Amino acid sequence: MTHPLSNPRVDVADVLRGLAVMGIIILHSIEHFNFYSFPETVPFPWMEFTDKAIWDGLFFTFGGKAYAVFALLFGFSFYIQDNNQQRRGNDFRLRFIWRLFLLLLIGQVNAMFFTGEILTMYAILGLILPLCCRLSDRTVGIIATLLILQPMDWGKLIYALVNPEYQVGNSLTNYYFGIAFEVQKTGNFLQTVKMNLWEGQLANFSYALEHGRLLQTMALFLFGMLVGRRGLFLYNEKNEQLWLKVLGWALISFFPLYALYNVMPEYIQRGAILAPLNVIVGSLKNLSFMLILVIGLLLTFYRSKNKSLFMPFTSYGRMSLTHYIGQSVIGSLLFYHWGFELGRYLGITYSFIFGIVFVLLQMAFSSWWLRTHKQGPFEGLWKRLTWINSKK
Repeated sequence: MTHPLSNPRVDVADVLRGLAVMGIIILHSIEHFNFYSFPETVPFPWMEFTDKAIWDGLFFTFGGKAYAVFALLFGFSFYIQDNNQQRRGNDFRLRFIWRLFLLLLIGQVNAMFFTGEILTMYAILGLILPLCCRLSDRTVGIIATLLILQPMDWGKLIYALVNPEYQVGNSLTNYYFGIAFEVQKTGNFLQTVKMNLWEGQLANFSYALEHGRLLQTMALFLFGMLVGRRGLFLYNEKNEQLWLKVLGWALISFFPLYALYNVMPEYIQRGAILAPLNVIVGSLKNLSFMLILVIGLLLTFYRSKNKSLFMPFTSYGRMSLTHYIGQSVIGSLLFYHWGFELGRYLGITYSFIFGIVFVLLQMAFSSWWLRTHKQGPFEGLWKRLTWINSKK
């Protein structure tokens, strides 16, 4: 791959984005799109094994990692756009803030259907990019590193150690998702939309706050911008050697972090200490494994002579916004009470098969659509509105 950085699209970034969206959608499928309602019994005894294997395997591979890849690429895409405008003598920062506002509106449409919507959060947290994009690489790296280390939870941990009487309060995430579940189970379409636009988004933001997603996402935005600045997605021997070193450190880090994360509950009984430690260690564990996935795919892509295997993911990644919104609408229709409520009939194994079929249909749609269009429907709309009243 020898694209110059001035090229508006880098193939490997689209492949990564496509794989991340695929992982997100298949996870959402087995979760029944955040509606945890499943059949009371399985049709075949062997499905008890496959249900558990699929659930554990997918969450081990993609849980907390697919979103991390998506966040990394969000920062990378900002750099590509900002750099292209700088080459033309334009300042992209205010235009990007307008673009984030548009994403906020698109996110509200998506939130009408799905409690797990992330576009709104990206629109708010994405403000860190125009605020930091003129800082030096070193300064951006320091800010991103501090954010990824979860300073809020270090503060909670220190406070809990200094104050032995301090106890963790009730989880806002559980409270708001409890409200959401009842509406998903019994509500009509309008009741579901009303819930999703308020309690659903509060549940989503509460989850992000309580599980370290807010700071991790901002950190990954900045790291993605640095990847773009340094041209690390472009193939050359220097980049390959750097990624191999990072892969080594990620492998060395992941296994101790994974073991520590799993044994901590056996040795730490006090919730006020365990909760922030879970966030700190879990965030670093997921970051390490995300790097293993990303670098593994990068090296495979670099060294593959025949890249035709990756091409379906390229077109799929180019339409990631359209597919993400599509999965929210279709998933809500098929699994919530206002629609067909398929969760009563589909266990985890069948839902996994559904997720694969759904992704394959989206891939086919991507290939068909991009034959006659440069971008997906929502991508094209977002771009046109971004540059409204502008000569670019």
